[in-house]
Amino acid sequence: MIETPLILLDGLFFAAAIYLMLSRHIVRILIGVALLGNAVNLLLFVAGRVTREVPPVITTGDVLAATAANPLPQALILTAIVISFSFFAFLMVLGYRAWQALETDDTTGMRFAEPEENAPPRAEY
Repeated sequence: MIETPLILLDGLFFAAAIYLMLSRHIVRILIGVALLGNAVNLLLFVAGRVTREVPPVITTGDVLAATAANPLPQALILTAIVISFSFFAFLMVLGYRAWQALETDDTTGMRFAEPEENAPPRAEY
């Protein structure tokens, strides 16, 4: 019952992330990548059953109850949060350096920085 609003919210996150990543501006693309990471984390969270069950603590001699919460999706989400944060930080630095070098955040404007066909390499290289 509680999963339905979260599934709809996750679909909204995915749609907004794809819309932003299809933009021509680097800042919108970066926000879309961050939103996509959050959407994947929410998808993993919802896939692990959102319930108010007992934690999976088993005392000696007991059997794991079928109602115990599964800790694996939570561990995967924690790992995914760390990876997506580091990836987002790398993309922010990469976008900032591209803006410094090309003085534009528009990806169509960045195409003019590509060398001409059969042009010799620049002396700075």
